Amino acid sequence: MRILLAGGGTAGHTSPLLATADALRRLDPEVEITCLGTPRGLENRVVPEAGYRLELVPPVPLPRKVGGDLFRVPGRLRDAVKQTSAILDRIRPDVVVGYGGYVSMPAYLAARRAGLPIVVHEQNALPGLANKFGARVATRVAVSFPDTRLPKAEYVGLPIRRMISGLDRGALRAEARAFFGLDPDRPTLVVTGGSQGARRLNESVSGAAEALAAAGVQVLHVVGPNGTASPRPSDVPYVVEPFVDRMDYALAAADLMVCRAGASSVTEAAAVGLPAVFVPLPIGNGEQEHNARPVVAAGGALLVADAALTSAWVASTIPALATDADRLADMGRAASALIRRDADERLARIVLEVGAR
Repeated sequence: MRILLAGGGTAGHTSPLLATADALRRLDPEVEITCLGTPRGLENRVVPEAGYRLELVPPVPLPRKVGGDLFRVPGRLRDAVKQTSAILDRIRPDVVVGYGGYVSMPAYLAARRAGLPIVVHEQNALPGLANKFGARVATRVAVSFPDTRLPKAEYVGLPIRRMISGLDRGALRAEARAFFGLDPDRPTLVVTGGSQGARRLNESVSGAAEALAAAGVQVLHVVGPNGTASPRPSDVPYVVEPFVDRMDYALAAADLMVCRAGASSVTEAAAVGLPAVFVPLPIGNGEQEHNARPVVAAGGALLVADAALTSAWVASTIPALATDADRLADMGRAASALIRRDADERLARIVLEVGAR
């Protein structure tokens, strides 16, 4: 069977795509997988590293406001659909799977034109424009959160990598902290703004470094490829990294995480029982806040508005939370009870079923 997986741009799309690809290979080692992305996305590195073929088409962002870019969309979309159709003609997939984002709309239109079955997976609690369209023409529609409103929606969960879904944080903790040069016994805060970093998180947490150190809380701070953090030096470790490939180590090292509320961040933290402070990105259609709310409502995380995350807030809140082992344990149990860890295989079986028809 030949399968095209369309999604790229950020880790929010590429991570579930790769998790699904790995599950497909486990279920059917003979399956032929091609990934569709854009020339400027994260997929240009992570997809080849994972051993999958990558085809590229120009991105077609859909502006949310009226302006010059909006009027250029039809021409860009026609070009991207034409290029995607040529790829479909060449690889002849049995099924096309879309994860939303800039490449999914051309993939849905080209697949529909070619008469190919479509499977849609929506990561966020609030679906994006591409998947709202894709769900109307798809054979099956899988969603990460049970209340996502899409036609034909089936609650599957968000596919996450086996290195995360099978993670035993306690068993890996000492090795993970040694990997990052952290103290094996101190309470540990991990900060990450996702694959691109987040200036608000970087500035607010590093600005509270003195208060964190005074409480004995060490920090692993993933600032992003272009991000920076300048914590005040102390004898308590504050490790700054531009990017972390071993996210399993980062999750295992942490007692508490401060992060954005993309679907992958919410799902991975909750799945492994890691308490979190979610700081939704203050743009888009509000999907990140919706992603976080089920975990927050269950008591597994805190939710803080981007504007409210100041160094003063971090200093007054995080040290006490990061050093409260009983509360952290309660939060971890509450979070892990919500999340399906087998969404990768659930989605892979749907894809194989549709492709076999």
